[in-house]
Amino acid sequence: METFELTQDYIQLNQLLKAMGWCNDGAQANAMIDDGLVFVNGQQELRRRNKIVAGMVVEMGTKKIKVTKSAE
Repeated sequence: METFELTQDYIQLNQLLKAMGWCNDGAQANAMIDDGLVFVNGQQELRRRNKIVAGMVVEMGTKKIKVTKSAE
């Protein structure tokens, strides 16, 4: 499982997919979410701009991310 360190309070789901390199651009990220391919904490997530905060786990296929808060 990969980790993603937040430097702010949250990141939008579609932005996280781009930041992790799981897609090429925002349109592709939105399409993957719309197609029901993305899960947050084990639940299918269809909200493109869902706020992802520390402690959440995001999955797509065999890829999995644990979101953590930066120690700053």
